[in-house]
Amino acid sequence: MANDLSVEEKEALIILLKNRFTKNHSRHNDLQWDAIQAKLEANPKKLWSLNEMEKTGGEPDVIGRDQTTGEYLFCDCSIESPKGRRSYCYDREALDSRKEHKPENSALDSAQAMGIELLDETQYRELQKLGIFDAKTSCWIKTPEAIRKLGGALFADFRYDTVFIYHNGASSYYAARGFRGVLRV
Repeated sequence: MANDLSVEEKEALIILLKNRFTKNHSRHNDLQWDAIQAKLEANPKKLWSLNEMEKTGGEPDVIGRDQTTGEYLFCDCSIESPKGRRSYCYDREALDSRKEHKPENSALDSAQAMGIELLDETQYRELQKLGIFDAKTSCWIKTPEAIRKLGGALFADFRYDTVFIYHNGASSYYAARGFRGVLRV
């Protein structure tokens, strides 16, 4: 199947994720790996999505648990925006509107193909409490529909010890702007 991993790939990914989980315990002090691994093993499509996050440079790790649903939250924790997801405009509409110099893809299309969601402003700010991310790059974040209808999109970064939320035309793209995703397992 296209969205399935071999047994060997699953095992290697789980080992990688467990090692990252152990190495970065401050991101998830109150969580236990065995419960997370059991959920992962029961959800092969989620493992596939995590593998896609890893392949594109996201370095996914557990950053919390939704108290309402019980789902574990995996997020891209690479220090800078994932290298394999940069130079994208915001969404399909923005991509289609470009007459020339089109980027390879859009952030929303790529996230959807990977089975993940872009971080929203609140999630991005919460991630920044776990470390310093995007001090040299930036990331598209979920944009409210009212802003998107007017042609804009939001992105964020971390400079001067502060999280900044900015706006740009949704069809713009830059070599240092990517996107971070979140996956619920």
